[in-house]
Amino acid sequence: MLTLLQVTTNTTQQMADTLSSVQQTMTNALPPAVVEVPEIHFIDLLLKGGWVMIPLTFLAFLGLVIFIERFITIRKASKDESNLMLQIKQHVKEGKLDFAIAVCKSQHSPLARMLEKGLKRIGRPIKDIEGAIENTGKVEVSKLEKNIGVLGIVAGIAPMLGFVGTIIGVITIFHDVSIKGAIEIGTISGGLYTKMITSATGLIVGIIAYVLYHILNMMVDKIILKMESDAIDFIDLLEEPSK
Repeated sequence: MLTLLQVTTNTTQQMADTLSSVQQTMTNALPPAVVEVPEIHFIDLLLKGGWVMIPLTFLAFLGLVIFIERFITIRKASKDESNLMLQIKQHVKEGKLDFAIAVCKSQHSPLARMLEKGLKRIGRPIKDIEGAIENTGKVEVSKLEKNIGVLGIVAGIAPMLGFVGTIIGVITIFHDVSIKGAIEIGTISGGLYTKMITSATGLIVGIIAYVLYHILNMMVDKIILKMESDAIDFIDLLEEPSK
């Protein structure tokens, strides 16, 4: 009877050990639990930058509006006007100054307005004509360069505002640490968000504004060169009869 009890006990113990081993094997075979990471949208990320993002957003919008408006205006002023010069030369050689002036008025371009001023001064000394053309050219160039300087200011201010956001983020980190008395990821994450997001945004806005500023300046310089070249041709045309 004792032997039978021992055999039963041993059999039960073996079955328990086998069951435990199977459970352990199944547990090891299961894939690890997947930790869901909360999704962060781009807008939510920008909002973590704090109040500094408001002036940065305004600067970005202002720079974009100025670039689009100036680009369209300068593009219209840079159209090919070789036909205009041919018509003016032909009318001047034929003595039809009224027709040449009418052609200039119909074009509505900086070059046409500059040449129109010179045509109205024909009969006066060449120096007076050159002075009138030069002054009109300066006025037209200033119109083309209107608000381009603001784009340059945006390029300089945006990174500085980003730096201000960096300082605010560092202050926030030290403030939270001083209150909780411990340095933890949760404690410093808010300040780090402000620091990094504002710095990156300020640099991006500044770099883009800097590039757009120089694009507009190059377009204006190209127009200035064309106006100077056509003005020289016009003065040479007026001096031809006296040669």
